[in-house]
Amino acid sequence: MQDDVPGLGYISVPALMQYVRSAEAAGLDRERLLAEAEISADMLVDNNGRLEGEVLQRLLEYVLPRCANPLFGLYTSQHIQPGSYSIMGYIAMTSNNLSEVLSRMIMYERLVGDMGTSSLLHEPGSVAVLWKCRFEEARVRRHIVENVLASWVVYTRWIADEPDRSPQAVRFEHDPPEDRSLLKHYQQVFRCPVYFNQPHSALVVSPAMMSLRLRQPDVLLRDTLENHAQQLLKSLRESYRLGDQVRILLRSMLSDGSPRKDFVAQQMGMNVRTLHRKLAEEQTSYQQLLDELRHELAMTYLAQPDLSVEDIGRRLGFAESRSFIRHFKGQQGVTPGEYRQRLKPVTS
Repeated sequence: MQDDVPGLGYISVPALMQYVRSAEAAGLDRERLLAEAEISADMLVDNNGRLEGEVLQRLLEYVLPRCANPLFGLYTSQHIQPGSYSIMGYIAMTSNNLSEVLSRMIMYERLVGDMGTSSLLHEPGSVAVLWKCRFEEARVRRHIVENVLASWVVYTRWIADEPDRSPQAVRFEHDPPEDRSLLKHYQQVFRCPVYFNQPHSALVVSPAMMSLRLRQPDVLLRDTLENHAQQLLKSLRESYRLGDQVRILLRSMLSDGSPRKDFVAQQMGMNVRTLHRKLAEEQTSYQQLLDELRHELAMTYLAQPDLSVEDIGRRLGFAESRSFIRHFKGQQGVTPGEYRQRLKPVTS
């Protein structure tokens, strides 16, 4: 189950415009492009506006066969601007270092769109910044994922004023391009090892890069922007189903221990009984949301051989590893260790 919202989620107008500018640069007519994607001029007027993810899917389904660029998504990253990330882009600019940027990115990424979710996976000597895409159509998904990861790198270089800075590695869950001569273009963009057929799509970042000082830190401006971002986020949350909001809160609480139902209800502004009733009206339950989230994260963590079963259990809020093992076997039919044995060897 994809988290947070049904369907393909939403994309902000500035983020969509990144794709439009890239399509124009590839020689496609803007008016025809927008018409084929069923995008009216009025839909692009408000920079705070959001469009359904299906709009981006239609746009890419029209562009990809016509742009004569098999790496369209990868090179769309060259059209990234601070405004492409909405207010989150400006919050990133005023942060002190990349570590602060990543923590705020996870907090505010909904303001850019919720076509995917970000998470951090701590590994020995590095941090993997994962992005899980909602789109399932393979060709469209590939270009969106490559755009997102490449855009992160391009934008980080800009806000750090370090054009030669690169991550330790890049991982893509999809296959490498059939034309292997195209692999050099990934090197030109990322300038680091790039691996395909991975358990997840992610940038692998070193501790030195996490502490990289950015060129325009401004605590006062950042606080002002964050206050505004919180208000925008509050407005978005009010438009989501209760189950979506509970799931977001659970995700942030898991690593601190088993989430308490009464605390979750309090954060939602209601008592436990009302929480149960309202979730039942949405044909779900607190326990179902928690179990689904734990199972989804467990599948991601188990793909990381450096994480022990005990570590994973703690990250998922289980007091004891045997509780995690029992939970996972009940969901998957095998123990976490047996599941790991079934994973295919990583190939590059």
